[in-house]
Amino acid sequence: MATSLICASHSPLLYCYARAPEEWSGLQKAYAEREAAARAFDSDLVIAFGADHFNGFFLKLMPAFCVGLKATAVGDIGGFEGPLNVPTDAATAMVNYLRQNDIDPAFSTDMTVDHAFSQTINNMLGGLDAKPVIPVFINAIAEPYVPFRRSRLMGQAIGRYASSLDKRVLFLASGGMSHNPRRYYPEVGKGTPDVAAWQRSGGDEVDSLSPAQWLELLEVMHIEGAEMIVRGERTAKDMKLNQEADERFLEVFCGARLEEFDHWDPYALIEEAGIGSMELHTWIAAAAAHQAAGGSAPVTDFYTVAPELGIAAGIVHAD
Repeated sequence: MATSLICASHSPLLYCYARAPEEWSGLQKAYAEREAAARAFDSDLVIAFGADHFNGFFLKLMPAFCVGLKATAVGDIGGFEGPLNVPTDAATAMVNYLRQNDIDPAFSTDMTVDHAFSQTINNMLGGLDAKPVIPVFINAIAEPYVPFRRSRLMGQAIGRYASSLDKRVLFLASGGMSHNPRRYYPEVGKGTPDVAAWQRSGGDEVDSLSPAQWLELLEVMHIEGAEMIVRGERTAKDMKLNQEADERFLEVFCGARLEEFDHWDPYALIEEAGIGSMELHTWIAAAAAHQAAGGSAPVTDFYTVAPELGIAAGIVHAD
């Protein structure tokens, strides 16, 4: 067997920016190089780690981890709509392996994912159904937050499972780096009543937005937000884009010192680098899987602070 690792930032504003960021060409080149590398690796199986933005998981039932035995991507802004090519038997076997090895993910036979999965899967693999993909959700948006240690241990166990397969396995992580999209996904109880009801119930409560209204609101707000950034009404500081915090993360991450993250405080990182920094759970889990399967240490392909995209964007890989 052989494994490969790709970790990449995502953002709805990649598809609705009002002005291209200064390093747009470099970012696009880095994405294209990773896409070409994924195509050349020609994986038999992709294990994709992603989060959610109140499109598939809600406060009425918010697991720390969930493995999709079947999954469909919703058409949120920045995302790609349609079914994922999930190998149900392999996903079920992975859940059984994890539970037999002291990791207890939830599972879903009808998982809904959003751009936190679909953007990176589509762009790196050439389509949502281009490769067999097992989606692994990590809660990165709602308290109580997952300790980084738990994501590392889960990833480690997934890597051991992957190493038992006679397959070429790509570990794909989507999200990060520093950013703070609270304008679109407010803290629990701090949004308007209809948004708060949506976050709690996903449309089940009487005063909640409907799914269509939620997606429309996201599209309107992201387009509006992109224009606010260009006008200077939203700044890098407002969005908690923090190069120093990101470089500290990358120094530990690319040094293959993943156990150091066990001692990082999620609340401190959110204060410094925004709620979007919690998506780095996906990077930690994917890198731990790659490491446990015998893979090499990650290297950074590209990093930039891109206020026009609402994120600090990073792309990392390992073979």
